[in-house]
Amino acid sequence: MILTISLKEFRSLLAIPSTWLILGALQFIFAWFFLARLDAFLQVQSQLAQLANAPGATLAVAAPLLGTVALILMMLIPIFTMRLIAEERRNQTLTLLMSAPVSDIHIVIGKFIGLMLLLLLIIISCLLMVLALATGTQLDTGLLFTNALGLILLAASYTALGLYISSLTAQPAVAAIGTLAIFFGLWLVEVSAVDHDKSWRALAPTSHFQNLNIGLLNSTDLMFFLLFCITFLLLTIRRLYNNRIYS
Repeated sequence: MILTISLKEFRSLLAIPSTWLILGALQFIFAWFFLARLDAFLQVQSQLAQLANAPGATLAVAAPLLGTVALILMMLIPIFTMRLIAEERRNQTLTLLMSAPVSDIHIVIGKFIGLMLLLLLIIISCLLMVLALATGTQLDTGLLFTNALGLILLAASYTALGLYISSLTAQPAVAAIGTLAIFFGLWLVEVSAVDHDKSWRALAPTSHFQNLNIGLLNSTDLMFFLLFCITFLLLTIRRLYNNRIYS
C-alpha cells in the first residue's frame, strides 16, 4: 500500500505543468552554476598546478555546486510539500484517502517516498552534470559519494519537516510560507552560531550537510538526519491520527 501511494504521489507531481517548469528552470540554474565554477577553475588551473596539494575539480567545482543545490532545495521543497496534505485537505480529498483501508503510517510514508522520488531525480540530474567532468579529469569518488548522500539526507529531512507543517493547516500557501520560514530560521541558526555559541549549529540540518559537503562522513551527522526524519514523520502520523479521531 505504501508503494501504491508513493507512486500515485510521484505521478501526480509529474502531471502538474508547474513541476516541469521548475525542473527546466533548475537545470538552467544548475548548468549556469556548473559552467561558472568550471570557468573559474580553468582560469586558475595554471597557478594550482604549481601547488603541492592543489584542490582538484571535485573540490573546486563539484562540491560548491552541490552546496548550492542544498540551498536551492531549502527554497524548493516547501513548494512541493504544501500540496501533500494541506492542499488535499483544502480540496477535501484527504478525507477520502483517510476513509480508505489504509493506515496513517501508510499515508505519511507513501507521500514522503513519493516526493523523495522526485527530489532524487533532481539530485541525480545534477550529479550527472558533475560526472561529465570525468571525461577530462579524475574525480574524487569519495567526496562525490558524501555529497550525494548529504543531499539525499538533507532533502529527506526537509521533506519530513515540510510534510508535518503541511499537516497542520488546510491552506497550502500558509504551509509553504511556514515551512520556508522554519527552514530559513534553521539556516540562520547555523550562520549566527559561527561567531557565537557553535553548539546551536547542531540544530541545523545544513550544518550537518556541510560536513558531508567537505567529505567528512561520521555517525553523528547520519544519526541526526535519521532522528530528524523519524521525529517529524511520527509527528505527522500523530497529527493525522488526531484528525481521524476528532473529525
